Amino acid sequence: MQIARVIGTVVSSIKNQALEGRKMLIVQTLDADLKPKGSPMIALDAVGAGEGELVFWCRGKEASFPFKRDETPTDCTIVGIIDSEAHVFRG
Repeated sequence: MQIARVIGTVVSSIKNQALEGRKMLIVQTLDADLKPKGSPMIALDAVGAGEGELVFWCRGKEASFPFKRDETPTDCTIVGIIDSEAHVFRG
């Protein structure tokens, strides 16, 4: 899992049927100092995150675990919300 900040939403008029009703968000991965690193990505939201929130996300096979794996085509999923920046270990 990695930390990111939700920086926007995605609207799609045509998508895979398994994604109907699922929210897609734009996330920016952050480093240990909570500074942006890399390019933003689109992630499927499994926890009800919103714009501006700090979140945990995962990629690969694990990204489908919060959903019915056979039915949800995702490679990047938000799996948790971080309550406060004070909870982020910066070591």
